[in-house]
Amino acid sequence: MFAAGLQLETNTFAPWPTGTRAFEEGGVRRGAGVLTGQGPDHKTAQLWRDLCARDGHEFVAGLFGWAQPSGPVVQAVYEGFRDEILSELRSQGPFDIVLLFLHGAMVSTACDDCEADLARRVREVAGDSLVIGVELDPHCHLTQPLVDVADAVILMKHYPHDDYLERGTELYNLCLAKARAEAQPTSALFDCRMVGFYPTTQQPMAAFVERFGEVERQPGVLSVSFAHGFPWGDTPDTGSRVLVITDGDPQLAIRLSRQIGMEIYAAREALLPRFPGVEAALDEALATAGLVVLADTADNAGGGAPGDNTSLLKAMLDRKITSAALGAIWDPIAAAACADAGVGARLKLRVGGKSGASSAQPLDVEATVKAVRERHDQTGLGDSRTAMGLSVWIEVNGIDVVLNSIRTQVFSPDAFTGLGIDLLTKEIVAVKSSQHFYGGFAPIASKVIRVATHGAIQMDFAALPYAKKADLNFYPRVADPLA
Repeated sequence: MFAAGLQLETNTFAPWPTGTRAFEEGGVRRGAGVLTGQGPDHKTAQLWRDLCARDGHEFVAGLFGWAQPSGPVVQAVYEGFRDEILSELRSQGPFDIVLLFLHGAMVSTACDDCEADLARRVREVAGDSLVIGVELDPHCHLTQPLVDVADAVILMKHYPHDDYLERGTELYNLCLAKARAEAQPTSALFDCRMVGFYPTTQQPMAAFVERFGEVERQPGVLSVSFAHGFPWGDTPDTGSRVLVITDGDPQLAIRLSRQIGMEIYAAREALLPRFPGVEAALDEALATAGLVVLADTADNAGGGAPGDNTSLLKAMLDRKITSAALGAIWDPIAAAACADAGVGARLKLRVGGKSGASSAQPLDVEATVKAVRERHDQTGLGDSRTAMGLSVWIEVNGIDVVLNSIRTQVFSPDAFTGLGIDLLTKEIVAVKSSQHFYGGFAPIASKVIRVATHGAIQMDFAALPYAKKADLNFYPRVADPLA
């Protein structure tokens, strides 16, 4: 068995392309190095290694690369990583099974569907007898060409994506059954004609996740996946789709994918996110007893936003809110200045607002440096670790602010507590994230409020300036696109 991974969630509206350095910063490992990494991709490779060892199969790890979501990957960079994976496949093979841990929303400067391109070339190298399995993030562009060339495509069901290892096990077992001629995976895809945002920690999406499990327990059904889609990637296939895999029964797969898709479609209005604006969210937070967590949804680096928008911090300062914390603002320049000044220093500082129009204006503040950590990190998905780089805790008029130098969303409270900030003494904690923060912060919060902030990840899906999307007949742009 051979495994490889290449992941980028491409925001085609982001202000800069993704190059080699972004992957090096995110993490690129090869061979044995993959099996010592801490990211979800590395842990998935380690899972597949352990399953192979348990079952007496040889396991070979190729390249695993990941970059923080950003703009389209430079074509030469994508081709370099792709061709390295193919070269390893040729030199180390032959193999019976190839497992690919991909994102599903990677767009290069010359290719809108990098995952299908990679899988197709794997097929060309290894032949028709090879079993190809692909694990995807639900925020993918799930395309028919990928479904056609792979034997099995399985998506994480949860958002936050805390089930990537369970889905990795599912994919391994399904591909092994295919290789042993014990199952004949047959797939069908249904286009819901929707663009949206679907956290699975709340209704009605939580009920649909349960529904998928119920269908999977029916005779002849091997897997059910829902592609949420990635709204901020302008491709011909952007949107929400249902994938059902049955055991050699194409008509059952077609019927169930449509049935489930129509159930989701019927709930489209209830699924549409409706978040309060900044001022309304602050009013609600101040009227709520206990710790309130505010999610800065539009400046989420995990969706390709810069992570340096200052609008929410400015609103909190304008209202003279104290007993609060906010993070993490991506500002390597300000972080370095604070580190040079040292703990205890009070200095004039220009914070954030550096990346472009979606970053708002920089804030000129007087800040006290409270802590500096050269290699800060936080708990990521599962028990993985996510690097934040040189990071500092500054205090600005009663608000504790985290500045980081490796662009990332906030996943867990240790993004703050790892610098010494005591969140349990706060009334408001604002995090730059849309949903992945939820598992870590909900247990300590009396209320969680997702805020319709200003920034690059806007939730007004009807107004997104699509140019490549093949079908603009989608909800919420059109009230009933399947009529």
